[in-house]
Amino acid sequence: MEASLYLHIPFCAGSCDYCDFYSVPVKTVDSRLDFYIDRLLADVRQALSGAVGAAAVTSVPTVYIGGGTPSMLGYRRLKRLLTELAMLTPNTPLEWTVEANPESADEAFFETCAATGVTRVSLGIQTFHEPSRMAVNRVGDSRLLRERLALARSIFPAAFSIDLIAGLPFQNEAVLQADIGQALAFEPAHVSLYSLTVNEHTPLWKKWKEWKRTRRFDCDVERIDRLWLAGRDELERNGYAQYEVSNFCRRGENGEASVKNMSAHNLRYWRMENWLGIGAAASGTIIDEGTGTGVRRTTAADVDSYLANPAFAVECLDRSAIIKETFLMGFRTMFGPDDALFRKRFHTDIEACIPKTIALWRNKGLFDRESLRLTRMGLLFLDAFLREAFSELDCGNGAS
Repeated sequence: MEASLYLHIPFCAGSCDYCDFYSVPVKTVDSRLDFYIDRLLADVRQALSGAVGAAAVTSVPTVYIGGGTPSMLGYRRLKRLLTELAMLTPNTPLEWTVEANPESADEAFFETCAATGVTRVSLGIQTFHEPSRMAVNRVGDSRLLRERLALARSIFPAAFSIDLIAGLPFQNEAVLQADIGQALAFEPAHVSLYSLTVNEHTPLWKKWKEWKRTRRFDCDVERIDRLWLAGRDELERNGYAQYEVSNFCRRGENGEASVKNMSAHNLRYWRMENWLGIGAAASGTIIDEGTGTGVRRTTAADVDSYLANPAFAVECLDRSAIIKETFLMGFRTMFGPDDALFRKRFHTDIEACIPKTIALWRNKGLFDRESLRLTRMGLLFLDAFLREAFSELDCGNGAS
């Protein structure tokens, strides 16, 4: 069986006010970091051997170490994790990504990654604008960002990614354009531009309500959408092509998004290809190609219980659920779901499942007439398209 690996490192130097992911603030001297690596490697051995209920893994095309902040491990722990992980994988993955935040991504971090087979580093910049960073409790100093980006460019030339956020407090179009300009000066191969999401139960949610009440600045969702669109246009003017809702990569010689600059690991998610999730709060999905059904295993979001006795939730996904997730993930991209893979799994065509929805959106000019994908404008209304597609699926077209 072929399956990618995702390893979750939930530790952070501090939690940003907008963060809705499971994370644990730690210091680098925390002994749990070493125990956590022990547990991760043990779980990888089990998962690759098929001990978690699936077939043994014979090929690992991509590895992604995310968080949290993997660079918080420090270069010695990271070297151990990467070295032993490479020994466990049955082949050399084509892409190996490690996430990092600038405050812990020093020269030793980058050199360790380069020396142990990592092919891609993803840096969480978010913004260079200090008032915006302070407003959301972003750890680190904006003055450090350029230094760490210069290291990334020197050690991983044309092989690193930058994360930015549109819609942060005190951010206007000029600030966002300046953020993009400063980021692109380091020539990243890939940029993720996310819209700020203000989720309930996050510290930012309480701040946001107070800012709206006092009208400290414009907190409307429409403002966030306008900023993101301005950011998208700025990236495209500077040689980056959108290939997924929030992801852009440098164009190739043909003017299109260059496949070598895309995130191969994330493409596997969007294609709904197998992956194993290892670590506290990690989730993985294995699909049975013969039946179009799947199994998802999610580890409890609790570091201490994970170290003591990991608890897992196992969810069986029927054919209808996998079809919906295939649409949910596949239509996020500029090229749509993989139709050949869809036919292989479900013995039917995508258009046969949702003919009315596709016809309606084509008539609106929001769905491509030559291929199974939303147009550039249609992608802005992805949620509405999916609601209509799921409603048609639930009526019995091709999903039974």
